Amino acid sequence: MAIDTLPGKNLSEIIDAIEPGPLFRAAIEEVGESVAPLVEDNKKYRKARIFERLLIPDRVIRFRVEWLDDDNKVRINTGWRVEHCNLLGPYKGGLRFHPSVTEDTLQFLAYEQCFKNALTGLPLGGGKGGSDFDPKDKSDEEVMRFCQAFMRELARHIGPDIDVPAGDIGVGGREIGYLYGQWLKMTRRPGGVLTGKPTEMGGIPGRVEATGFGLVAFAKAMLEQADDSIEGKRVMISGAGNVALYAAVRARQLGATVVSLSDSGGCLIAEKGLSEEQIEEIRDFKENQRGRFKDYDAKGVKFHKDKEPWGLTEAAVALPCATQHEIDDDEAATLADIGVRFVAEGANMPCTHDARAVFRKKGVRFGPGKAANAGGVACSGFEMHQNASHASWTKKDTLEKLEQLMHEIHELTLKHAVEANGVPDYGVGADRAGFTKLADAMVAAGV
Repeated sequence: MAIDTLPGKNLSEIIDAIEPGPLFRAAIEEVGESVAPLVEDNKKYRKARIFERLLIPDRVIRFRVEWLDDDNKVRINTGWRVEHCNLLGPYKGGLRFHPSVTEDTLQFLAYEQCFKNALTGLPLGGGKGGSDFDPKDKSDEEVMRFCQAFMRELARHIGPDIDVPAGDIGVGGREIGYLYGQWLKMTRRPGGVLTGKPTEMGGIPGRVEATGFGLVAFAKAMLEQADDSIEGKRVMISGAGNVALYAAVRARQLGATVVSLSDSGGCLIAEKGLSEEQIEEIRDFKENQRGRFKDYDAKGVKFHKDKEPWGLTEAAVALPCATQHEIDDDEAATLADIGVRFVAEGANMPCTHDARAVFRKKGVRFGPGKAANAGGVACSGFEMHQNASHASWTKKDTLEKLEQLMHEIHELTLKHAVEANGVPDYGVGADRAGFTKLADAMVAAGV
């Protein structure tokens, strides 16, 4: 991974030198194309080789996780924590438990997290972690034993002023509670070492809604910038986790018609829109019963097996909230053709680089996850503040502050955006705004 020969090389040669996996490569290429003019115009950035240095994480921690299942059999998984950059504050980013997790996945997510956290304006560095453990179909006791074993390895690397993990796919309130409980047993140090904690353990009210509500706040700002309104719009959403479900709740509160949700088995299409009661029913079905949409039956809702919602119904707004690279260039073209004019990412890079290019070509306003998905980590920052100051926030405090911060992120992203086919390119704006903050900090810190 030596990069001693990089000065004067082109972007492709720079990326080849560090041998990234495909997901990490895609993230680097996206940022590289956006910020190349900034680097070219700034002698300090070139001299300090800021772009190249930001490609290499501070450290990648890899460890074995051993635990016993309910049959008293030994199970083994791999755990990781990628601490990418702490120039702006403690490493901050979620833990993901899913069988698809690889080191490449986490390096890509940690790199993206650095830019996302920079956009919030909060003192947060960037990191990510997780395991190839699959909590699906595991008993509560098995999940608890895995989380305890995972924390026994992770604990030596984290702390309130060092690295503060949170939840992500497969890691919700249950898992964070088990992880935090083990941390307390090992260290006897309560406080802000994890965010997303249950409120009974120092978590902040409103955290569960934060990413979905923040996503809709960003989308709302995009529409208003275009002299439009989310009220009355048909909104297509993918995913069925907290982000998707609470985006559906908030979009409906603002007068939109939510026409879809999805999980790994297929998608639900509601041509006349999901009612408030149906969204609440689906939340219970997913969060408490851990059900699958193939088994969900409701009036006016149709299940499409092994399908994603893109192209199955008409909409003006699309909020992809499932996972990375769920929308490629063909699906992006389909969305534009059926009338989608606003796309905001609720997951980490659910749209491929080629999809982003299609949106730009067709004049679709595109809000990247670095900006639109920042509500979750912003709320985590609020929780860290609450824990450090021994204060007590209400849900109203949290959601009002979140709304304000998402508006500020939109304005900062818009400030750095360039125009493409008559609309602001928020993708370039988010990349440049985040990079500038990180680059200036790196120049100030020296070598």
